[in-house]
Amino acid sequence: MQHEIIPERIVQELVPGKEISIAHIIAGPDDSLYDKLGLKTGADTRGSAIGLLTVSPPETAIIAADVAVKASGVTLGFLDRVHGTLLVTGAVSDTEAAIQAVINYVRDKMGFSVCEITRT
Repeated sequence: MQHEIIPERIVQELVPGKEISIAHIIAGPDDSLYDKLGLKTGADTRGSAIGLLTVSPPETAIIAADVAVKASGVTLGFLDRVHGTLLVTGAVSDTEAAIQAVINYVRDKMGFSVCEITRT
């Protein structure tokens, strides 16, 4: 008698933690990056930066956006509350201040795990 071999079935599911997994500042990005991201405003972008955050759960991007724009003179470039992505733009110092404020807030007030801020 032969036994039928049944393939193993693996079920994967996303269980969001409370974390910031990417916190990155792009200082002095090329104008083409602004164009490709739809962030170009026609203003001179020298001395500017793009700040990028990936947060989980994704709705936290809304809170992060609020904290970021209140912390400094950044402009909200993109917010995705479904995937947890936030882009802010502004002067390098404003962008750094905004990203740091978000990191501090979610870590200290909301108990999130956070990554270090990286820069290019």
